[in-house]
Amino acid sequence: MKIENIKKYGFGISLILFPVMLLLGFLMHPHLLKLEALQTVEQLVARFHNQPLYHIGHLIVMFDVPVIMIFIISVMNVLKGQGKQLGFWGGIIGLFGAFILAVDKGSLCLVLSAFDTLPEDQFQKFVPFLSVIVNKAGLLWVVWLLPLLTIGASIQALGLRKERFISKWQTACIITGLLLLNNPDIEFISSIGASLMCAGYIPWGVRILQGRMRCTSITCPIFESKKDKDFKCKIAC
Repeated sequence: MKIENIKKYGFGISLILFPVMLLLGFLMHPHLLKLEALQTVEQLVARFHNQPLYHIGHLIVMFDVPVIMIFIISVMNVLKGQGKQLGFWGGIIGLFGAFILAVDKGSLCLVLSAFDTLPEDQFQKFVPFLSVIVNKAGLLWVVWLLPLLTIGASIQALGLRKERFISKWQTACIITGLLLLNNPDIEFISSIGASLMCAGYIPWGVRILQGRMRCTSITCPIFESKKDKDFKCKIAC
């Protein structure tokens, strides 16, 4: 398989997996319908203690990080016209945010899964010390930079719309969904945000995999009418 085709399929698959893996991670949280922010140790323990799906969900989100990076870099490469600067700077910000997401899941989530293996009597003695995690003590403050991911991806979405890679409704879904992810660990709101991202990103990913997507601002025309439905882009994205 040619490297160009690998890039194209990698881009299309990342567009689909990026929001889907996030959504799966959020849906695996216990007490999903509780609209309460994470503020106390008791709330944290109720979420992760003896909750294997919680840890699996966070593992899925952690493995979503390389997918997100492939997506961001691909968008940087595909924007070559009026949205080039938005794609570049949004990509730089988004890549740093994706790195912070990996840090967040590694330090806060995988570590919690290890604590969850302790015998119950030892775990209960350890519970008060979890306050340092809830309060983001020490260098854990870096996870407050996590919104850089959604900011960067939103900037790139504006660049994609500027070059008409995506429609207005897709842009609205993507940006609204990304912004909803910036909440105080209310997973129901995050799930809605990820669902909106799925609605915005997945149709574009499917078109790329089908070869029905223009490649750059100057090569293949964008699809905006039914008469174009059989057009195949001859140059890989």
